[in-house]
Amino acid sequence: MPVVIRTLRQTVCHVLQSTACRCRKAALPGLFPGPSPWQLPADASFHSASFSETDQPRVLITGGLGQLGVGLATFLRKRFGKDNVILSDIRKPSDHIFRSGPFIYSDILDYKNLRETVVNHRITWLFHYSALLSAVGEANVSLARAVNITGLHNILDVATEHNLRLFVPSTIGAFGPTSPRNPTPDLCTQRPRTIYGVSKVHAELMGEYYYYRYGLDFRCLRYPGIISADSQPGGGTTDYAVQIFHDAVKNGKFECNLKASTRLPMMYIDDCIRATLEVMEAPAESLSMRTYNVNAMSFSPEELAQEVLKHVPEFQITYNVDSVRQAIADSWPMNFDDSNARKDWGWKHDFDLPELVTTMLNFHGFDTRVAQAN
Repeated sequence: MPVVIRTLRQTVCHVLQSTACRCRKAALPGLFPGPSPWQLPADASFHSASFSETDQPRVLITGGLGQLGVGLATFLRKRFGKDNVILSDIRKPSDHIFRSGPFIYSDILDYKNLRETVVNHRITWLFHYSALLSAVGEANVSLARAVNITGLHNILDVATEHNLRLFVPSTIGAFGPTSPRNPTPDLCTQRPRTIYGVSKVHAELMGEYYYYRYGLDFRCLRYPGIISADSQPGGGTTDYAVQIFHDAVKNGKFECNLKASTRLPMMYIDDCIRATLEVMEAPAESLSMRTYNVNAMSFSPEELAQEVLKHVPEFQITYNVDSVRQAIADSWPMNFDDSNARKDWGWKHDFDLPELVTTMLNFHGFDTRVAQAN
């Protein structure tokens, strides 16, 4: 029997080496159903070896047409070259996105399609952004469970089999009403009450398990609410902080679905994308954990409206509280403690609330310099 196992191992290593991947002593999903016949040695190196230090990574972004995917692709293409960053989704892209760089159809629930994509495009880094967000997920729990959990399992298995460096975003929604809220540390009680939050805690734990069990180079950031100038709100609880700028410029008024005093951690998308690349490029030995909080600012709808008023004096905000979204927000952190990210890999944000408001209004065609002068 040992001879059979030894022969099988040699065969698998030969196959993997022929596709330019180093074989680790780990279970390879798709090749070995069930538990691995080999144990990961205690001194195993977890530094990703999918590409040499002088090569550019070959990047795949799943769920690429969401709020963050397009911006991340644009940023990474400037860094690694247009053809090295592949955007994917199950939806049809706009002409602008299609022309801006490689785009392919990829369904994370189709394991065979996912494997073919990774192999055919020689992927070495994978950013997994496919997910149903908080409010949308509550409206369709079965679909959220399939996309956020089953899809994640496919991603983890493919990433392990092909020795990828994997990034999976988490969220403030991974915490619940029993978590400390001000501030919320990296390690504490996590009992979320949405399918989105439950699926993200699952992702954090599964990624960490695959890291320790199979040597997968898994990296994860818990994002605060992300504010983006060039995308539409995507069904998240913090999306009021995006919609307010659209309405302020277009109508001069905004109806908020959260209470005026609801404080949540937030971040401008440029900081978010930069943090994501920085943690992916950080040396493995500098990471004391696999999942980090990152933060930039924390504010309430009322405080955001006051800052908008400095530029748009006629702006008016009213409140029509959505009970579902309010209950979600009340269970989330008010402020993130991201001291470990700042200590381990040097995280530092650029945008505070004043810079955020000026940037957003300018993007939407409102000249804040004229408003301030008047």
